[in-house]
Amino acid sequence: MKVQIRYFASVREALSTSNETVDTHAETLAALRDELIARGGAHALALARGRAVRMALDQVMSDEAAALHEGCEVAFFPPVTGG
Repeated sequence: MKVQIRYFASVREALSTSNETVDTHAETLAALRDELIARGGAHALALARGRAVRMALDQVMSDEAAALHEGCEVAFFPPVTGG
C-alpha cells in the first residue's frame, strides 16, 4: 500500500527531506518504522529504536500498534517541549 510520510524538526533535518510517499507492506506504525530503519544510513540513525520519536497517524498522535491503511499520512517527529 502507499502511505505519505512527513518528517518534522530534527528528523526532517537528518533526512534532508520533509516528506515522501512509500510503497510498504507494513501493517503498523512499528513495522513501517522498522522498514525505514532497515534502509540504513540517515533513516537508521534518525529513527533508531533507542531514539525518542513520536508518531502520528492521519494527524492523530498514535502508538506503534496503530494500523496503517492505504493512503494514510504518517508523521515522525522528536518529542517537543514548550517554554
